[in-house]
Amino acid sequence: MPENLSDNISNTRLAMERAIGHFEQELIKIRAGKATPNMLDGIVVDYYGTPTPINQVGNISAIDARTITIQPWEKNMLQPMERAIIASNIGVNPQNDGNIIRLFLPPLTEERRKELVKRSNGEGEQAKIAIRNIRRDNIEQIKKFQKDGLSEDLAREEEQKIQDITNEFISLVEKHLATKEKEIMAV
Repeated sequence: MPENLSDNISNTRLAMERAIGHFEQELIKIRAGKATPNMLDGIVVDYYGTPTPINQVGNISAIDARTITIQPWEKNMLQPMERAIIASNIGVNPQNDGNIIRLFLPPLTEERRKELVKRSNGEGEQAKIAIRNIRRDNIEQIKKFQKDGLSEDLAREEEQKIQDITNEFISLVEKHLATKEKEIMAV
């Protein structure tokens, strides 16, 4: 029985780490006024009939705080890349000069900053919900162990360990949100 409990605790931690990892990836996609190649993650281009991530059909680089350039490996990919960027709705119009695509990021307005903070908070809430769901599932597992003969004291102890892990990860989400909000609101 104790092996199952230690597995349950380690599985809880692992699942919550994955939830935090996903949350961090979502936060990276939220633009904070500074140009980063990660902004284009998730954009797929039609590469000879196959949906392919944009970073696999060209070289993406941030040349300054407001400009991203995309150098396609094949010149005939300029148009599909341009269409994919427009369709992705990231709020930037691509400038195609026949060789490379440039994305000029406009400065963020106060209203847009508040909108991005709101979006970040929404992602944070989704992460918290995922973490709480993991906690609920693992506490239910402990209750099953208790029905199979686990002592009530040991079950309570394990539930407390899971709650402590949950609190740790919820506070980590809060720290990430505070950092992102500070980054977004910086002018």
